[in-house]
Amino acid sequence: MVAMLRHTQPIGRSPLRKPAPRGASRLVAREPLSARLPKPSLNGLKRIMWPVLLAGLAVGGYELSQVLLPYADRPIAKVSVQGELGYVSQQAIQRRIAPFVEASFFTVDLKAMRHDLEQMPWIAHAEVRRVWPDQVMVRLDEQLPIARWGEEALLNNKGEAFAPNELANYEHLPQLQGPKRAQQRVMQQYQMLSQMLRPMGFSITRLELRERGSWFLTTGQGVELLLGRDHVVEKVRRFITIYDTALKQQSENIARIDLRYPNGLAVAWREPIPAATETAVAVKN
Repeated sequence: MVAMLRHTQPIGRSPLRKPAPRGASRLVAREPLSARLPKPSLNGLKRIMWPVLLAGLAVGGYELSQVLLPYADRPIAKVSVQGELGYVSQQAIQRRIAPFVEASFFTVDLKAMRHDLEQMPWIAHAEVRRVWPDQVMVRLDEQLPIARWGEEALLNNKGEAFAPNELANYEHLPQLQGPKRAQQRVMQQYQMLSQMLRPMGFSITRLELRERGSWFLTTGQGVELLLGRDHVVEKVRRFITIYDTALKQQSENIARIDLRYPNGLAVAWREPIPAATETAVAVKN
């Protein structure tokens, strides 16, 4: 009798099998090792190499210039002087710069040449530069005299004092005077008052600022104006108004006008008039 063993499947269970794959799947190729390794950075090397390269170029350029300089550096063949010169001659300028142009093109001291030219009384500003290959260009601006400053100097249009050797030819210029370092202030006051008085036919021959701050003005007609320390422009406006209405007919007889009053002025006459030798005029507010 043959016994047969049979493995029976429990009721209610299905045969074991692999779970069904979910979704799509694909094979991914593995990257080579060289691609997965970190790449070396050259930024640090570049930061080091650029300064070294620039330093090398600088040293090489310097050495090359030292070799070529003797061949490129030439004696100065020409000096060109430009600018309108009315008070100083070309010969005087050439004599002044002669010691400097004995040097070569690259060794001439342009800064010292400019400084030496500006020490000349009539030179207000000098510009000096090289012109390749063997020339030097000089451009000059002369002083523009506007007035005399005291007895020994002149003032330019910027209110700067300069002292030429000879002042006899400038007696026709108005004379300004004041404390030291007050040139620009006196010049500005002169220009303002001149503009105010010019329409009346008055010019200024003398303007003085005294130590205590008082202003004294003399016109071309010989009339003295005492202006005091404060509100000088307002006082001149007052003089203009009163002059047109009450003094114009007697202008040739006026010696001095005192404007140091708050609301009027006092007139001193050259020759006595019937009423008095000095007349006070009040201004109604």
